[in-house]
Amino acid sequence: MKKVIALTVLILTVLTSTVCAEWVNGYTRRDGTYVNGYHRSNANSTVTDNYSYYGNTNPYTGTTGTKRYRSNSIMPVRSGGLNSNR
Repeated sequence: MKKVIALTVLILTVLTSTVCAEWVNGYTRRDGTYVNGYHRSNANSTVTDNYSYYGNTNPYTGTTGTKRYRSNSIMPVRSGGLNSNR
């Protein structure tokens, strides 16, 4: 029974993380630098669920987010604008 529960949890975790993320193919920048492909959270109207945001963990790398976003009157977090990391 424990194996069935563990397998179910594993399957649900994998399905959830793949539904909430998208793959970005590698590309070459104008300066010639190659950027490897990576997973990112799906685009939406907020920055607070990004893997790099404080309190979130990237399920592919295991790294914890460290960036903190501030809201301001010009670009509030809730509207999905890019904000300062200070």
